Amino acid sequence: MEAIYLITPTDKSLDLLAKDFENPLNHQYKAAHIFFTEACPDEAFNNLCKSISSKFIKTLKEVNIAFLPYESQIFSLDCPETFQYFYNPTKLTGRNNVMERLATQIATLCATLGEYPAIRFRSDFERNIELAQLVHQKMEAYKADDPSMGEGPEKARSQLIILDRAFDCVTPLLHELTLQAMAYDLLPIENDVYKYETVNDTREKEILLDENDEIWAQYRHQHIAKVSKNITEGVKKFQAEHGGRKNTDKMNIKDLSMMIKQMPQHQKEINKYSTHINLSEDCMKQYENRKIEKLCRAEQDLAMGETPEGEKVKDPMRAIVPILLDQNYSSFDKLRIILLFILSKNGIPEDNLNKLIHHAQMTNEERNIVLNLQNLGINILSDGGAKRKQWTPPRKQRITADTFDLSRWTPIIKDLMEDAVEGKPDAKCLDAKHFPFLPGHQNAQGGGHVPTSARYGNWHKDKAAPAVRSGPRLIFFIVGGVTYAEMRTAYEVTQTSKNWEIILGSTHIITPESFLGDLKNVGDQ
Repeated sequence: MEAIYLITPTDKSLDLLAKDFENPLNHQYKAAHIFFTEACPDEAFNNLCKSISSKFIKTLKEVNIAFLPYESQIFSLDCPETFQYFYNPTKLTGRNNVMERLATQIATLCATLGEYPAIRFRSDFERNIELAQLVHQKMEAYKADDPSMGEGPEKARSQLIILDRAFDCVTPLLHELTLQAMAYDLLPIENDVYKYETVNDTREKEILLDENDEIWAQYRHQHIAKVSKNITEGVKKFQAEHGGRKNTDKMNIKDLSMMIKQMPQHQKEINKYSTHINLSEDCMKQYENRKIEKLCRAEQDLAMGETPEGEKVKDPMRAIVPILLDQNYSSFDKLRIILLFILSKNGIPEDNLNKLIHHAQMTNEERNIVLNLQNLGINILSDGGAKRKQWTPPRKQRITADTFDLSRWTPIIKDLMEDAVEGKPDAKCLDAKHFPFLPGHQNAQGGGHVPTSARYGNWHKDKAAPAVRSGPRLIFFIVGGVTYAEMRTAYEVTQTSKNWEIILGSTHIITPESFLGDLKNVGDQ
């Protein structure tokens, strides 16, 4: 039997490959077809050629997929440990290797998309330019291998914009009320699998929440207040199209859930509707049982700096202390409120922090989580040292009559996306001081010398590969996690931005809980 190996070209992977063929009389497989997820380093390539396993290799290709395509416009590098190496000041050993690895993964994404974008970075965090330079080096190698990469009438406008997590620490802390973000925040969803039990069936059921589920893809970005109504309407439409009962106008979701089970010939469609009815109901149960509405109101006032009526929040401390004293709220929820309060003040005196911690009855470990946000460049304590000057882009006025009071905040990255899109009438140019181009990259696509590869040539290029997308792309990459609320904005801006496509990715995907978990381990200890 022959074997297919889809592996990262690391020493560990290649050693394990060699072990499969180390016994010439009894090797594991007849032959090996090897696909590397990224470019194989010269040293590793030479070692592979010298190894005994080389005699059994029938196929050897670099396929450039050192990333996870999480959704149609979202990718993850699946390396949450990067958070520590990028932000923890004590994690010096191994940092260079991690940065090199990050750059390689980002470069494989661009190569897969057929993009050779101009590179920009947020200048307010010093390691961003280091990563940008490394990505440039890796992409030069891919361009040498495939000179056609990034070519096309619109490709010259594509950009890669590198951000650190400190550009917006508010969004990862808020309770978001759109379906996807709310579900991942409030429900125990693991590996994108939602598990539930129905009223009439105690057996646990599960479903994978991904874009293959058309109902999930349709409703995931909608506000929870609209989801229940819209799913009900979807069920009504389904019934009408398939000869179901017509008197459904006065029925609630539970009634509809029971009714559609009486249509066994459409069991697959029924199960999907039933699942999402349960999902939305589970979210609302958690919302009510955990008194999330009160938290949302306080969080939105802190984030926006004003009430739903447009009045400035004069004494935010008065709004949060009752929450901190309430025994019904978890330390986890209280941490989120405290951090949002501190962010709204751009730092507070240590005495005030101690009072908040005391009110919330938190441990020293939980207090350290608050302090650890300093390692991202955020002002936490306003005394005992110079305050860092924090820059935030001018926020756009988005409040309309249709805006929900508990969902007034818009992730900052949506403003950045819209500002970076060229040709949009109401868009400002993305601030060049805080988001500069890597030197030589502003007109990187304007021609000039194209490097050539002495080692690879075009030996691995698929001549029959389909043409890449011709329109320009904006690729945003966040070091330190991307939230589900931010993922939603990539689709929203793409929908309103003519022929631009927004691709958003990160080292990993985060929920509020996992973000606080990252902060827990990023201290000086």
